[in-house]
Amino acid sequence: MRTVVNTEQEQAWSGYEGQHWADHHERWNAVNAGFNQPLLAAAAIGVEGRVLDIGCGAGQTSRLAAGQAARGRVLGLDLSGPELRLARELADREGLAHLAFEQGDAQVHPLPQGEFDVAISRFGVMFFDDPVAAFGNVRRALRPGGRLVFVTMAEPGRSEWVRAVGALREHVPMPYSDADGGESGMFSLASPARVREVLGGAGFRDVTVAPVVASQDWGRDAREAADFLLGSGPLRFLLDQAVPEVARRAGEALTTALDAYARPEGVHLRSTAWLVTAICPGAAT
Repeated sequence: MRTVVNTEQEQAWSGYEGQHWADHHERWNAVNAGFNQPLLAAAAIGVEGRVLDIGCGAGQTSRLAAGQAARGRVLGLDLSGPELRLARELADREGLAHLAFEQGDAQVHPLPQGEFDVAISRFGVMFFDDPVAAFGNVRRALRPGGRLVFVTMAEPGRSEWVRAVGALREHVPMPYSDADGGESGMFSLASPARVREVLGGAGFRDVTVAPVVASQDWGRDAREAADFLLGSGPLRFLLDQAVPEVARRAGEALTTALDAYARPEGVHLRSTAWLVTAICPGAAT
């Protein structure tokens, strides 16, 4: 029986949010693909590598890792039923028999101890209910000297999409702003000091935090980009609470803000993340 303690996130990712990401996985991969190369370069996955992908979603990073670990093993772990169904289908299409997926809460999921050479994540570690416990569980799954490598959002003001979304502020309450320090949700690990505190508490050593900037492709034009942003996560929730006229004005405001970034090749916004690495010391305990 699957144990989940992060029930609010499971409800979201096995409900509308997870289905939205599954239905639009190619769009989300276009948004986040610029972070793949820095993540995988830092992970330095060997051909016989054993890899754990935390918060793997529909599995793009898992499949990329499996391509590098051709004689190894990759396990993708996520809460989202809809995304994992798609992840398995896509892996099967590519004939990646050494890639498997499990649905579970990283905080408590029974991972094999000392099994993996490296644990990776592309924006899959920011929503833990208890991050110290979750990263502690991941550490125990790594072999001595194994590595943790992930990308997580930097402070909101460092990313152009957050500034653009600020155009909604005149119409609906904002769940975050480009001025705050990022202390919850997707920005829960936006402070390098917080990253070091959490990973140190989870038993990791040699923690490094470095900025990485990528261009994110949000759509062909401002209208498409605005509709995509407003269709997911907290922005969809905010507009669902608003009366139709207010929601319409908010959508127009976001479209206008995004139009400043529109080019013939599409709407591309620069986003900054932290590339984090850490080492599992000693024997798994």
